[in-house]
Amino acid sequence: MDPIRRTLLGQLARLSAGAAMVPLSSVASARINQQPPRREGDPGKRYGMLIDLRQCIGCQACTVSCHIENAAPLGSFRTTVSQYEVAHQETGEVATFMLPRLCNHCENPPCVPVCPVEATFQRQDGIVVVDSDRCVGCAYCVNACPYDARFINERTQTADKCTFCAHRLEAGLLPACVESCVGGARIIGDMRDPESQISRMIAEHREELMVLQPEKNTLPQVFYLGMDERFVTRPDAEPVALDVLDPHGQEMGYEFRH
Repeated sequence: MDPIRRTLLGQLARLSAGAAMVPLSSVASARINQQPPRREGDPGKRYGMLIDLRQCIGCQACTVSCHIENAAPLGSFRTTVSQYEVAHQETGEVATFMLPRLCNHCENPPCVPVCPVEATFQRQDGIVVVDSDRCVGCAYCVNACPYDARFINERTQTADKCTFCAHRLEAGLLPACVESCVGGARIIGDMRDPESQISRMIAEHREELMVLQPEKNTLPQVFYLGMDERFVTRPDAEPVALDVLDPHGQEMGYEFRH
């Protein structure tokens, strides 16, 4: 068994069971390079997401619905679907491969310990969030994330990212991206509940599931089903700018980075 597969299976087994302005006292309490205690959220739950790439058609409905739900600035996205042309390793035939991207809500999130004011923190249910009232916009967390899942919100000047739509989960609703997915490719749920859909799918497809960049030891909690193994590590690809025009015919500047 290869090291990547061994790491992922071990992880699943466990589941089944503005820096200059920061006060020194805040830096000390953040305990840089250590994972601070989790807070908020339901300690009895552990949310995760499974993305069935066999069902993803690359329609970007998730991207648009997330953008609207969370009022992200123009040109910034909490989730996107990257599109690649992939050549078959034996026949050379080219096919389009869709790869939805978002925060992985890692079990060992590298973005959390680098925050000097503990604005970025992990809830007890595993969701990684940002307290925009505390964030000083230093971008340490943006640089620490190996998944390019964070950005500095140009309006608030604070870190921004996917939160699994925690506000919707708490209201008994699905995240915007899950609700809008026309193929039903995104499945979210409590992985500590053996009867949840995500738990059943993990049990059924355990040997087939992959995560992005497992060698980083972040223990991502976004699992991919049907993923080309060449995309486990960061693939070589050129950014693709999509021309999106406003009602006046002017370029709006959307860009999906691979």
